[in-house]
Amino acid sequence: MTPESKRRPHGRRIRCAGGYWAYVPKPLPPRIAWSAGLTSALSTADRSVGQLAGEGRRLANPHLLIRPFIRREAVLSSRIEGTETTLGELLAAEAGAAVERSPADMHEVANYVVALEYGVERLRSLPLSLRLVRELHEKLMRGVRGDVATPGEFRRSQNWIGPAGCTLSDATFVPPPPDQLMECLGAWEQFLHDDSLPPLVHAALAHSQFEAIHPFLDGNGRMGRLLITLLLVEQGVLPASLLYLSAFFEATRAEYYAHLLAVTERGEWEEWLAYFLRGVALQAEDAVGRIRRIDDLLMQWREQLAKAPSRLPERAIELFTENPFWTIKKLAQRLDVAYTTAQRTIDRLVSARIVELTGAAKRNRVYCARAILDVLEEPPRLATNSRHGLRHEP
Repeated sequence: MTPESKRRPHGRRIRCAGGYWAYVPKPLPPRIAWSAGLTSALSTADRSVGQLAGEGRRLANPHLLIRPFIRREAVLSSRIEGTETTLGELLAAEAGAAVERSPADMHEVANYVVALEYGVERLRSLPLSLRLVRELHEKLMRGVRGDVATPGEFRRSQNWIGPAGCTLSDATFVPPPPDQLMECLGAWEQFLHDDSLPPLVHAALAHSQFEAIHPFLDGNGRMGRLLITLLLVEQGVLPASLLYLSAFFEATRAEYYAHLLAVTERGEWEEWLAYFLRGVALQAEDAVGRIRRIDDLLMQWREQLAKAPSRLPERAIELFTENPFWTIKKLAQRLDVAYTTAQRTIDRLVSARIVELTGAAKRNRVYCARAILDVLEEPPRLATNSRHGLRHEP
């Protein structure tokens, strides 16, 4: 890759009626210079994803882990945009516990969960398209702070990116003006159906281009990250949706934004791909590690419960992998047993020190499998590794 090509932006800047300059990206795909390093990064990412796929196929009930993994992605993707909700708070609230967190933050994260689960299900009948993108945005933004920003509708006015209080004239980045927006989106939608590239490369390019187009007045970052998962699901990269990149993006936030901007300003696609593929490899390995640790816990607990007179405790601990928080009432409903039977099951798990009572409520008590929650909430490990080039920060 020559220095001249590195300085060439992926698109053009145009002078708009208001006197400001906006960026209009070229259609995808760009020309990629496949160096030995970039080829190696793709190979490493593919290998890590293949290992995760193997773990997903091995799981008897992968849907039990998909649920908390989706919620972890929702929390971390929303955190990049400024929310403070933790995974534990979200899961506890879904179980019925009282949570002292901003209702707006909780609603925003909950909407991400709804949109992502809706998208995975919708792909069964509708390909990824502008229509589906609008449907997802409507669910993502309905009733939250961006509700005033026309949920489910592409913008009809100019938006921009920059420090708080900045204007169009001093913004860090100004995406295409409204009269150019649909042409850009049409080309992007056409690229969604381009199967000539490796799926991971395709997802990386589509995500960067979506952020450059910035088609909504609000929620573009969350939508763009959500679309990565759906692209990988649609292309059958994994047997179950267990790979999410927001943990990597959140942990390397400054680098994430810098690479996206470098693509538009200098056409640094190779650097963006290397970064993205590094994240894929790390997050796939991270997911494998979490799955195996949860599996080890379940195996240990099954051995502890082997002499129990019924299989109810064993069935119950599987549900605690789906959500580490449960009330007796909800557990009874899910196991389809009487409340008193669920109470005895919980008492057995408490005695075995598998779950513990959280809070001091006398009614609707919430019990937590703390060991499962710890595995899910542990920060991502950006390990020192010659394959990834990242430092380990536990």
